Amino acid sequence: MVIGREGRLRGLALVHGLVGLGSCLCLIVYFTAGGPFGAINDAGNGLFAVLSAVLAWFWQYSDARTQGVLVGTATLGAAIAVVGSILILTDATGWFLSGLVSSAGFAVIGIWLVAVNRGAADDPLSRRLRRSGLIAGVVMLLGFVSAPGIFMGLDDADTAPAWTYLGGFGWAGTYLLFPVWSLRLSRAD
Repeated sequence: MVIGREGRLRGLALVHGLVGLGSCLCLIVYFTAGGPFGAINDAGNGLFAVLSAVLAWFWQYSDARTQGVLVGTATLGAAIAVVGSILILTDATGWFLSGLVSSAGFAVIGIWLVAVNRGAADDPLSRRLRRSGLIAGVVMLLGFVSAPGIFMGLDDADTAPAWTYLGGFGWAGTYLLFPVWSLRLSRAD
């Protein structure tokens, strides 16, 4: 159950949503016009992951044990996603492998998102907001499909197996559905 979402959580949710959508926009601009927007997207991706963990930290849970597990899950996912951003920003890997790493990290964050939106009947989140959070989280979980590609060292999109692209659909949850959920959360009563 979420208790007392006002104040800092609302502001954080607003910033979180804007950073996520901004990162998505930078990626689109990069693929259409090039320039520095790829690096801006990569940095924004890392910031979005960190803000996701902070959102989990600010969320109030019904009991301490649940809080510890869920905050730990979101923090682990954020750390993995940040590693993905660092890999590409430092040229340690190409964009494909770093994307697989970040996608796996956001899939772990998706576990948190699904859990906090499963809410009890007395949860103050609206049914529509919970449903959109569940959908976003489930779509983010698709990032797990391509996670084996990390261990296989796949870093060439042209030769990657087709199943890795199924995991790529998780980005729709990460860059579109999750930020929209956050923006809706920032306005929730």
